[in-house]
Amino acid sequence: MDASGISPEDWAEAIRLDRAPGLTDVDAVMSTLVSRAARAQRRTIGFPAATDIDWSRTQRLFTRLFNNVGDPSTAPSGEAHTNSLEVEVVRWFADVVGLPQNDRWGYVTSGGTESNIAALRVARDRYPDAVLYLTHASHYSIRKTANLLGLHPKDVVVVRDSWYGEMDYGHFEKLVARYKGRPAIVVATAGTTLWEAVDQTDRIETILDAYGVMRRHVHVDAALSGIPLALDGTLGLGAGSPIDSIAISGHKFLGTPIPCGVVVMRDSVRVSRGEHITYTATVDSTVLGSRCGQAAAVLWAAIAMYGRNGHQARALRARRVAAYAVERIGSTGWPVFRHPDAFTVVLQTPPLSLAAEFGWVLSVDGDYCHIICMPGVSHEVVDEFVADLSRVVARWAVMAECRTRPQNSGWRAVGAGEDRVLSG
Repeated sequence: MDASGISPEDWAEAIRLDRAPGLTDVDAVMSTLVSRAARAQRRTIGFPAATDIDWSRTQRLFTRLFNNVGDPSTAPSGEAHTNSLEVEVVRWFADVVGLPQNDRWGYVTSGGTESNIAALRVARDRYPDAVLYLTHASHYSIRKTANLLGLHPKDVVVVRDSWYGEMDYGHFEKLVARYKGRPAIVVATAGTTLWEAVDQTDRIETILDAYGVMRRHVHVDAALSGIPLALDGTLGLGAGSPIDSIAISGHKFLGTPIPCGVVVMRDSVRVSRGEHITYTATVDSTVLGSRCGQAAAVLWAAIAMYGRNGHQARALRARRVAAYAVERIGSTGWPVFRHPDAFTVVLQTPPLSLAAEFGWVLSVDGDYCHIICMPGVSHEVVDEFVADLSRVVARWAVMAECRTRPQNSGWRAVGAGEDRVLSG
């Protein structure tokens, strides 16, 4: 084994578990995983995970079990939990999004998906006969959640989105008019997966008001953009806000070393308060029973180390890098797009050799792909990407046959005697 760890050819043999204890080099396997991740980090810019925070001070937590079982308002027995830190984390997030002191509830989750499940379970319990509205750009976990909650397919309505990922409000209005006699659960997104588009909850509220849909629950899936937008004051659950609940990821903007998230909501929208479990001494109000105590601890550490101003500064630096990426990519003549204040830079899917030859890991959706300039992506990384993109594009003549979504837009590359659709 060299400095890079176990070779790909030897990996399958090295990790086999059907051999006697002591014959497997556990240290080598662990070292290889770390070296692979470190080696790939610089060029894995298609997926949202910040890399600028130093987590070394939290490493000692991972040598033992911390179990935050049950509702954070009811501390588990014993000391092997981080309940007090979780309470502080939830309070901080509730403050940032402007939830009233006397009307807030939430907890630390395993990630954005669990946060969505927790919020939509509350919405379903509140309005069991509701229609669930989501968009084509909604995260896949919303459809999964609808299935897990037992919603009938006819009660799940998909709203069209614009070519840049935001809800089509005209289509939403037509659907609301069709189902206006029924309660509505509306899932808006703050930072869609491909485009980082933000649905406008005030427009959603106006449409629901116009059709007299007062029995409603508006949930915002803000896994990616929730923290920076809340810190900017453009996303909140304060007085006059139509939003009832919000889901936020911890491992995206904060780049925590384990997947995690937070869900916060108005306490007044909860129908069920959970059951008190005697042997855990807690209330069972969370989706999961046992929950990772380290998740609350690393979120607490990120907040304690940077505070509001520090995280606002991180977001500002990342947005400046994203704006720089648009300028640099655009200077090559390659099609590029970015929403205002987004970390995400969307571009026409480049020739496949950009990944094969140069190792860039991008998120591809047919004719479009994106890079995400999360905190930790530098101007130098952008320059490297653009230089490699320019080298690849120089070998190809690109022509657009059609640019209509959601159909394949037909961008084709012609080079080296080939004609291929550039769809991933």
